[in-house]
Amino acid sequence: MSSTRPVANLPGHGCRVARLNYHPSGRFLGTACYDHSWSFWDLESSTEILHQEGHSGPVYSISFHRDGSLLATGGLDSYCRVWDLRTGRAVLFLEGHLKSVLSCDFAPDGYHLGTGSEDNSCKIWDLRQHKSIYSIPAHNNMVTYCKFAGTPNNSMLLTASYDSTAKVWSHKGWMPLKSLTGHDNKVMCVDCSWDKKYIVTASYDRTFKLWTNKSIS
Repeated sequence: MSSTRPVANLPGHGCRVARLNYHPSGRFLGTACYDHSWSFWDLESSTEILHQEGHSGPVYSISFHRDGSLLATGGLDSYCRVWDLRTGRAVLFLEGHLKSVLSCDFAPDGYHLGTGSEDNSCKIWDLRQHKSIYSIPAHNNMVTYCKFAGTPNNSMLLTASYDSTAKVWSHKGWMPLKSLTGHDNKVMCVDCSWDKKYIVTASYDRTFKLWTNKSIS
């Protein structure tokens, strides 16, 4: 980075911005906000293209489909919505969690969506059937993050939780492959390198941990 100054300021939300996510094209950005809305921004012109409401509570998570046509939002109202970015309209309303949806992510195959919730579970939704096809009793406390990793033909699901662990699940089948233990406090985030060789976790214990493929095999 050649400068420590911001190149753009994107005003628009009325209160706390919970999450953000880059569009697959790299040109656009999605933001989820506590004002019950989400926004879609053009970074080249620093303008807001879409500003949508629909949740009855704060919007806490946001994720783009791999082809860039759809966007998913998870809310503290316990619902997940899928939006068509071409029209700005909600095309799917996903109901099933008992508490707040804290994370959502599209699978590499393009037709599955994962959601992590304060109800300690992770649900798998089939976008073609418009329903949940599997509910994983993933953790002993709220699921703070869920993330798919890999390719359409070889992927896995990662979850992180307030129970101080992260877990790796098979896709498909949703069988537990590994529980990553070692943090002394809530695990808030989990991600995987593009080649699936490394997993990284971040925790309230003020550390992040890097796990090798040997840790999860």
